[in-house]
Amino acid sequence: MSHPWLLLLLAIAAEVVGTSCLKLSDGMSRPLPTLVVLAAYGTAMLLLAKAVQHIPLGLSYALWSGIGIVAITLVGVLAYRQIPTGGQLLGMALIAAGVVIVNLNGGAQGGAHG
Repeated sequence: MSHPWLLLLLAIAAEVVGTSCLKLSDGMSRPLPTLVVLAAYGTAMLLLAKAVQHIPLGLSYALWSGIGIVAITLVGVLAYRQIPTGGQLLGMALIAAGVVIVNLNGGAQGGAHG
């Protein structure tokens, strides 16, 4: 895996950490979880900004959203016992299928500056 792809995966992981801590922050009223949210989102944006210098923006965002949705859903199930409905699972499956299709077709055309 090349460096920009690692940056993108780390950006996604940081975003998932930040989003996962939103509930713990209790509306940003609890200091420690709020700091984790802000630090994680800041890290995610920095890493994503670096990744999109080399990976097309559309492809980066498709992967960001697709992987993020699946990961946050798993966090919701495992940490918060939030079980998605059949319709919600179908919607997420359609998004994941879209991400796969985008990747199989080479993503956005053009270079990083596009």
